[in-house]
Amino acid sequence: MAGFYALFSKELLRFWKVSFQTMAAPVLTALLYLLIFSHVLEEHVHVYPGVPYTAFLIPGLVMMSVLQNAFANSSSSLIQSKMTGNIVFVLLPPISYGEFFFAYMLAAAVRGLAVGLGVFLVTLPFVPLAVREPLWLVAFAVTGSCILGTLGMVAGIWAEKFDQLAAFQNFIIMPLTFLSGVFYSIHSLPAFWQAVSRFNPFFYMIDGFRYGFFGISDVAPSLSLAIVAACFLALSLATLFLLRSGYKLRF
Repeated sequence: MAGFYALFSKELLRFWKVSFQTMAAPVLTALLYLLIFSHVLEEHVHVYPGVPYTAFLIPGLVMMSVLQNAFANSSSSLIQSKMTGNIVFVLLPPISYGEFFFAYMLAAAVRGLAVGLGVFLVTLPFVPLAVREPLWLVAFAVTGSCILGTLGMVAGIWAEKFDQLAAFQNFIIMPLTFLSGVFYSIHSLPAFWQAVSRFNPFFYMIDGFRYGFFGISDVAPSLSLAIVAACFLALSLATLFLLRSGYKLRF
């Protein structure tokens, strides 16, 4: 496991060295979302009984930050390595595909969870939040960050230049994130869009994570976790297949 520890440490140091950009900036962005949306919609939107809109919004912003930053970490690392040519120094050592996969995925999860924790801490002064179901909260946070870390690897492997990676993020990750119930409950949507939302795996991550705070959700948390776990398994197998085949990594 020496290869795993070396690569995992390298990935942690990579984003920690520029933590002002990789951690502080996303926290500030989430805080701006909270200030704007809570100010505009606090008196006009009612979602769960007895839950202020600001309180409803915070878990969504935390989870959105976790997902986006986990994706950004692994995808940016791989595309930068490919563009600069130093990916060869990762591929040449006797590091197994499993070590490669887990090092990138777990480092991405660490960054996502660290940013999510930062967002949660800076939003505490706005409204007190009690964690009613901590195990569910941790389960969805960890699984969601691992899924997006894995999806970031897929994007980083597939993309050959920064424009392609930006397209992947702008046309896939961002729409799935913003249409997953971060700012609303799907029960406020028309029946057709409620049905469409249930095909979005990001919805189950955020809905299950929000259940950890309020004990209320749009979908049973056990069903959400089963769907999220199935997505993680399928995506992990696909990523390991890409790594084993050397797709767009070996030139």
